[in-house]
Amino acid sequence: MSDFSGHLPGSRAYRRLLIGLFFGGVATFAQLYATQAVLPVIAADVGASPSGAALTVSASTLGLAVAVIPWSIVADRVGRVPAMAIGLIAATLLGGITPFAHDLGILLALRLLEGAALGAVPAVALAYLSEEVDARHVAAAAGSYIAGTTVGGLTGRVVSGWVAELAGWRWGVASVVLLCVVAAVLFLALVPAARGFMPGRFRSTPGPSVRRRLWLNLRSPVQLALYAQGFLLMGAFVAVYNYLGFHLSEPPFSLPPVVITLLFLAYLAGTVSSPRAGALAVRHGRLPVLLACAVVMTGGVALMFVPATAAAVVGLVAFTAGFFGAHAVASGWTPVAADPRARAQASSLYYLGYYAGSSVFGWALGLVFGSAGWGWFLGAVLAMCVVAMGLAFAALRPVSP
Repeated sequence: MSDFSGHLPGSRAYRRLLIGLFFGGVATFAQLYATQAVLPVIAADVGASPSGAALTVSASTLGLAVAVIPWSIVADRVGRVPAMAIGLIAATLLGGITPFAHDLGILLALRLLEGAALGAVPAVALAYLSEEVDARHVAAAAGSYIAGTTVGGLTGRVVSGWVAELAGWRWGVASVVLLCVVAAVLFLALVPAARGFMPGRFRSTPGPSVRRRLWLNLRSPVQLALYAQGFLLMGAFVAVYNYLGFHLSEPPFSLPPVVITLLFLAYLAGTVSSPRAGALAVRHGRLPVLLACAVVMTGGVALMFVPATAAAVVGLVAFTAGFFGAHAVASGWTPVAADPRARAQASSLYYLGYYAGSSVFGWALGLVFGSAGWGWFLGAVLAMCVVAMGLAFAALRPVSP
């Protein structure tokens, strides 16, 4: 294993790795956001407020956030690929039970557990990728993986929304679970066994303790700035997608649910921007690309202030493209910048911040939306993007390649 320097683009193993992780991303993120497109229907069905219905998304992302560090420890012990496989199988089984929940409390509990199981993939995937791909190509490979997560997020939202129009939100969620079974099987069949990492159970000498591995990352200003990107930008992103449907269903837009579901096709902008951002980061450096993507996000937010459907759509596309480009750069940078002994924990801490932001702001900004309106809501989103840029510039500029 010491002679292994990573798979190179063009090799069969490199293609299998990226395609396998692509389907792993689809299986993870389609389930994670399966309820987001049907939040207004869930709210009407169970008599909940918009922020109450949004808890079905926040519960799954909270479960994921809490579970990523434990999953990184499991992956260090049993191996990267086995840990991801266990998590996906468990999540798919829990997802199959979710449509049968007829009580909001039970639904939230199942979504929490499903999110915890899904945490295996984001907790481990980028550490696995950074160990298995030649170091010169990690940023581009990470962008390709993030593209798979955008396809998963888009598919989960669009499929559940369209099926729900015909058969109700329960069948909408069930259809996403069936799709994820197929994606999980393809992931298990394609992703190659790890060659750049030896699980702890096979080592003759133990590595640093878990506490030490966490501390190696938490004392690093670079890592903290990268975690802040995930926390703030993901929080802003999920909040916009949670409440845009409620905003556009009201005057002066009054769009029907089937049209609002089509807005999730804006995710395709992220499918394009994430691998492109990774490639640009290799060529021009990570920090300039990260900041440029955040600027695109803020431009998208500014357009959504305009009370016109066309402006909202263009703004959403720009906002989505900018977010996934920034996420591709920041998430791929995290394990590369970490101590090699603590890469899995570095990625896990990034995703802890990422999904903590999703859970906190996905719910809390709903209170702003409900009490102060769309304009103040967008103002809060804009402020979060600006703070993220400021932290990135201050902490990452000295180490930017």
